[in-house]
Amino acid sequence: MRIIKHSSQVFPSIATGSLVGLDVEGQLQVTNSFNMPQVDGGATVGDANDAQLAAQIAAPRAKANIAYQAEMIRMLREVNVDAQSVGWYMSASMGNFVSLAAIENQFYYQKEPNERTVTLVHDVSRSSQGSLNLRAYRLSPQFIAAYKEGKFTTESLQKSGLRYQDIFTELPVVVYNSHLLTSFLHQLPAAPPSKALNFPPSLATLEQDPSLTSLPLAPNFDSLDLSIDPFLEKTCDLLLDSIETHHTELNNYQFYQRSLAREQAKITQWQTKRKAENASRTATKQPLLPEDEWQKLFKLPQEPSRLETLVNSRQVEQYSRQVDAFTASISAKMFAVKSNLVPSDD
Repeated sequence: MRIIKHSSQVFPSIATGSLVGLDVEGQLQVTNSFNMPQVDGGATVGDANDAQLAAQIAAPRAKANIAYQAEMIRMLREVNVDAQSVGWYMSASMGNFVSLAAIENQFYYQKEPNERTVTLVHDVSRSSQGSLNLRAYRLSPQFIAAYKEGKFTTESLQKSGLRYQDIFTELPVVVYNSHLLTSFLHQLPAAPPSKALNFPPSLATLEQDPSLTSLPLAPNFDSLDLSIDPFLEKTCDLLLDSIETHHTELNNYQFYQRSLAREQAKITQWQTKRKAENASRTATKQPLLPEDEWQKLFKLPQEPSRLETLVNSRQVEQYSRQVDAFTASISAKMFAVKSNLVPSDD
């Protein structure tokens, strides 16, 4: 609830904060959270560039935020509250959270002694559709090993077999509500009492109260709506933008390949010419010329990093999953009312 409140308050800016809890028998229990100080003039989450800029501004790995986090954990420890850092959280819009800044933040946490830290991503736009969208991610060991080396060339990716699907590992999330919050959810459908309430004489009387045994929430007829929500339209627009970015990265890599082929052709031509000169010099018993001089005369172009291509491909996959999940529910409702929408032949 704190993450949802913080994300909603600062929307459309990106909300970041720290997670504290315990690691109990392989299960990471997040019991508390606190937000990082908001930076004035932060960017919004309108598109990929703004999201990345905002994540860099409010990065948990920033020196000021590191000191703030250490001070907060010290205060929590003084009041006997779970104070073990278990990761960080960030808000997102339309599933736009896969960026180099998010990877750098998560890498900062996972490279520390506690490698089980996670990133909780709360999608404000998706949650506004009626279902809580809270996902947990962790960098895969394979990607961390490649990120430490800092080499994302074609050769290194072929040797390691790293794919864009291997950047993040999604973990299952189970949400447990406190008793106070559960009581609040049960009281949402009912009108607030107009007079003072009497204390129940026993626990059995409390359990028989119809206001507590009814459904937690009132029926929501909005789920029967057949209109295509703007969320789907915006997601498709972002998906097309990511595909265009992918084509731009692909064109840059093809330009590198063409430049490399031209330089290699020049080197081969120079080596052939030098070998012919040395052959004539051998016939006339003259000293041979060095054949490795091409390394000083020619400079091969540097291969661009493939990391941005991997990140963008992972973001395209995220958008595609959102479209698939959203259209699945719409298609089911369309088939349910097909007989009423399509005129019959009778």
